[in-house]
Amino acid sequence: MTESAGYILRISTEKWVDQVFGMAIYYTSLRRRWEVGQTVVFMHKTSIGDAVIGYGVLGNVYEKDELSDEEKRECDKYGWKKAIEFKYVVEFEKPLPIKETFLKDSRLRGKYFHGLKLNEEQVTSIISQAEHLQRC
Repeated sequence: MTESAGYILRISTEKWVDQVFGMAIYYTSLRRRWEVGQTVVFMHKTSIGDAVIGYGVLGNVYEKDELSDEEKRECDKYGWKKAIEFKYVVEFEKPLPIKETFLKDSRLRGKYFHGLKLNEEQVTSIISQAEHLQRC
């Protein structure tokens, strides 16, 4: 049985946001039970505060020793342990502010959302809300 339906990744820099949506890959040192098929919700600090900027479905997880030499050097530079490759990623044109989701009642702020486990209902709620916002 899957430990969780998905996770939140709070992407700290614009450069890494571009990498996630451009290459569908995210490097991390976050220790989680990554499983193919899990949904990862991407969060980033925007002009409206922390917001959901998209999501991806996990395709593969690579340990550092499975990566190219160039990728290994980047991992060493930032302390990353693995690469998460996505089957696909979806970037939202209009970010969904966290304060408009069920997470508003959580005591978490900023970087403390990074790696948060989500159950199926929570993943569905966030993505449905964000997709609805895109149509408005």
